[in-house]
Amino acid sequence: MKTIITLSRANFRLCGLVAAVALVPAFIVMPASAQSSKKKKAEEAPKIDYSNVDPVVVPAAQLAVFTDADFERRFAESYAAETDIEPKLADPEKKQMLEVLKFIQAEKMGEAAALIEQTRTPTSSAVFDFTLANIYFQDEKFDKALTEYANAVQKFPKFRRAWRNLALIHVRNGDVVKALPALTKVVELGGGDSMTYGLMGFAYSANDNPIAAESAYRMAILLDPATRDWKLGLAKSYFKQKRFADAVALTSELIAETPDAADLWLLQANAYIGQGQAMKAAQNYEVVDQLGKTTVESLNMLGDIYINEALYDNAVSCYERALAKTPRGAAERPIRAAKVMVARGAVIEAERLLGAVEKTYGAELAEADRKEALKMKARMAVAKGAGDEEARILEEIVAIDPLDGEALILLGQYNGRKGDVEKAIFLYERAAKIEKVEADAKVRHAQLLVGQQRYSEALPLLRSAQQIKPRENIQQYLEQVERASKQRGS
Repeated sequence: MKTIITLSRANFRLCGLVAAVALVPAFIVMPASAQSSKKKKAEEAPKIDYSNVDPVVVPAAQLAVFTDADFERRFAESYAAETDIEPKLADPEKKQMLEVLKFIQAEKMGEAAALIEQTRTPTSSAVFDFTLANIYFQDEKFDKALTEYANAVQKFPKFRRAWRNLALIHVRNGDVVKALPALTKVVELGGGDSMTYGLMGFAYSANDNPIAAESAYRMAILLDPATRDWKLGLAKSYFKQKRFADAVALTSELIAETPDAADLWLLQANAYIGQGQAMKAAQNYEVVDQLGKTTVESLNMLGDIYINEALYDNAVSCYERALAKTPRGAAERPIRAAKVMVARGAVIEAERLLGAVEKTYGAELAEADRKEALKMKARMAVAKGAGDEEARILEEIVAIDPLDGEALILLGQYNGRKGDVEKAIFLYERAAKIEKVEADAKVRHAQLLVGQQRYSEALPLLRSAQQIKPRENIQQYLEQVERASKQRGS
């Protein structure tokens, strides 16, 4: 999703005053008092407040510079000419531009734009295209502004201010990859300030080039070490390069500065996971919880960590809270977790988690998730010795999906234990027609026959299963059955 930054008319009230003396440097000089006033405004510009940065969507935080008063001042100053990299104005054009600047100074942007459109020609100075583009930029007519900035740099390829504003529109629209060539051009032309390098880092990161992003962010930090966003971008570039120790070190420094920034704790948690230090990551997730910034994903991640550490009760609590959040998480994650717990014998915790899933979703539970839940219930019924309950659940699964091979095999095993051999064989044969479980179904069928000492009938099934899915343990079993068959002559 593209991040959109709003730049209102009010943000550019300085434009008219600066523009009135900017675009014709050859014959107008800014008065000393105006320079002093501008310097004072720059010194008094408020700092960006990063205390409420979105803890998850980092790009929005990095684009917060667009609402900074310092940025607004710099954009206003983009009307000011830099003579070494500026297109020239012929004498008649200077007169035309003075008229345009009068409208800009009076904040009559529509009249200024109309006058440019009426007076410029295809061979007019790129200054006209640039000025018109700035007007469109301020009026949030970004497509038109892009066209005019492109015209300006085509006429005068060294027009650094035009390249910079061209890049800013792409970034403002969220098209950071498109902004990269223009940002690079700004640096080539000697305009590498902290914002340019920082946005280059953002663009390189979005373009999956973390090494280049690291270099750009380092330059941004060198020129502006106070801005947190550049350091955060550098930490992310470390993470993408799998330099987890560097990411942990840098995020520790940032956390010390802003301990209530949940996004830093989450990023560091991911770095700890990359290092294989899951319990340190869990501590970070717990801090995020204390900050009141938990998400469905962070709770599920914490639950996964607790499962791997065999802390099943804690894990269930995390998954339950994730399910209770609005918007709620998908059922797939807790169902998968319950499956792991069943396999590890944590039946009570698995039942509790499945109960939470069913209570949360009810009839809205997807059919695939419902089937998985039923299969787990069947396995838990077996663990409790409740054979009839197992059969009832398995029959329900097969009724939902007659081609569920795993359920058919489990139902076959149940009937085999009950002594209904013919029904068990029928179910195994049905399962063997399903490609996904064919080998397993034939092995189970063979095992049933071996239990009845019908070795000659079991051997073809085992050989076929090995051709489909070779396994060492099944091969050993096959050889044992072959020996038994030879000894009995059957």
